[in-house]
Parts: sequence; C-alpha cells; structure tokens
Amino acid sequence: MALTEERRAALLAYCRLTELSDDPEVTAVIPVLYDAAVAYMDGAGVSPPAAGTARAAQYDLVVNAMVLDAWDRRDMTEASGQNTENPAFRRVLNQLKLTEGMVSDSDTGG
Repeated sequence: MALTEERRAALLAYCRLTELSDDPEVTAVIPVLYDAAVAYMDGAGVSPPAAGTARAAQYDLVVNAMVLDAWDRRDMTEASGQNTENPAFRRVLNQLKLTEGMVSDSDTGG
C-alpha cells in the first residue's frame, strides 16, 4: 500500500509534523515507518481495506498510531513509567484482526 501524498498529509497531521513536512528527517523516516506499520498489519492478517469505508478509517487510525509510536520511540529508549499500550489502539487492532474474514470484498479492496 503506497504512501500517497494525500495519505502522507493526513499522517503528518496525525503525528503533528505538518510544519516539519520538508524536514529531511521527516521526509526520510516517516515513509519507512509507514511501510513498516502496513507490513505489520499484513503480517497480523489485516488486509488494507477499500478507501472510503469505515474499516479503512479504523485501519488508517491503527497505522497512524503505530507510526506515531515508532516516531516517538526512534531513539530506542523508554521513558520510565510509560510502558503501557493505548487500550483504544489495541481494541481497534483486535477488532480488525478478528473481523478480517467477516468483511465483504468491497471493504477489503479484494
């Protein structure tokens, strides 16, 4: 799933990096983090849904959260006391995984 310019703009807005969109670090790192998040979703058994569906909104939200988390933790250190995962993120990811085979082809782009 390619990172289109429209998707990139939405992702940068989610990560609050819009003002840094031309920064070389953002330009180099964000696409890699996005590709890694999409690959994770694929490996977890969650296919990219068709654009414009409610499932696509959930998928994008999970990918955005994964990219933001990876961006914030790119220095490989952990702040003490902040090792918990966002429960809302986990609920949406679990729902996407558990309902993967239950959605229509029009929702999965397949």
